[in-house]
Amino acid sequence: MCTSAALAQTAPTTDPALAVPTPAAPVAPITTPGPLTYYGFVDAYYGYDFDHANDNDRQAFLYSHGRQNEFTINQGLVGVRYDDGKVRGAVGLHAGTYVSANYANEDPVLRHVYEAYAGFRPFAKAWLDMGIFGSHIGFESSISKDNWTLTRSIMAENSPYYESGARFTYEVGPKLTLTGLVLNGWQNIRETNQAKALGTQIQWKPSDKLLINSSTFYGNEQAVGSPIRRRYFHDFYLTYAASERTSLDAVFDVGKQRGESSEKYDTWHAASVFVKQKLADKFSATLRGEYYYAERGVIIRSIMPAGLDSDFRVAGGSLNLDYLPASNVVFRVEGRYLNGMRGVFARTDNADNRSYGNVTTSIALSF
Repeated sequence: MCTSAALAQTAPTTDPALAVPTPAAPVAPITTPGPLTYYGFVDAYYGYDFDHANDNDRQAFLYSHGRQNEFTINQGLVGVRYDDGKVRGAVGLHAGTYVSANYANEDPVLRHVYEAYAGFRPFAKAWLDMGIFGSHIGFESSISKDNWTLTRSIMAENSPYYESGARFTYEVGPKLTLTGLVLNGWQNIRETNQAKALGTQIQWKPSDKLLINSSTFYGNEQAVGSPIRRRYFHDFYLTYAASERTSLDAVFDVGKQRGESSEKYDTWHAASVFVKQKLADKFSATLRGEYYYAERGVIIRSIMPAGLDSDFRVAGGSLNLDYLPASNVVFRVEGRYLNGMRGVFARTDNADNRSYGNVTTSIALSF
């Protein structure tokens, strides 16, 4: 930052009484953060799948870091945000394999929009936003550096990462925030029918160590002309800082959707448990266990191999090691193993394969 000082014009004199005093040293101005901020994020990765006999695509229900034996970008993101305390908004654009997989059904014009919303405070403790923004569902987000593990759990991969609609957030107090949403649907920017979906979120932080979250979704996600099949979903998680070095997280999801040919509702439920341990100033490790069950393959059916048990069952775990060479860079290595029902991990050389393992590495930079 450059500063300039005005120079006083003085007449030459030897009279001390008329001499101009030596100017005081300039005082550095006090700066406050402006309402406009910029941000960026790059997540470059390489993954390898064991006994992989297909192509470079990973399992069809994994959308983040979804390529194997290929150096590529999961997500490259740039954006700008504005917040002056009364008005706020954001515009962010992104690209990468995450975008290719998750936004494949969106309009090409909107496919690379990470967020684009505008909002204001209708009164002191509330925000009203409208546009495209991150999902109110789940412990894991699309930004890998914000997650405890490099890859996402199956439950996160098969619930919304983003939403389009209007949200009303009310700050009851420093420990409790309530949110209500009206949405176009379950992770879609463009509307797919004439119905609107509803969502809620409650975040309660009873202490500095504990956070409890409850999120819900209700809507009909069928295309125009199809029978109405209502979907009910609840996401619950809590995080607990057991000590300065150890943190725990537990997540449980459950959903129901009316079946295709009957009044019966198909159910899916999933859970994940995370234990994060700080090993040293720049090193940490996270252990994850998870399972996912979907009755008649509801929600996840599109990946089911033909002729198999209609239910989807997968369980497994992962171990993640993180190294932070700088405050805005993280290098991660993760090993993961999943086991499921007969043929769910089918390969061209083994149609009944039940197991799947991989290793993924990433360097992520935020700025």
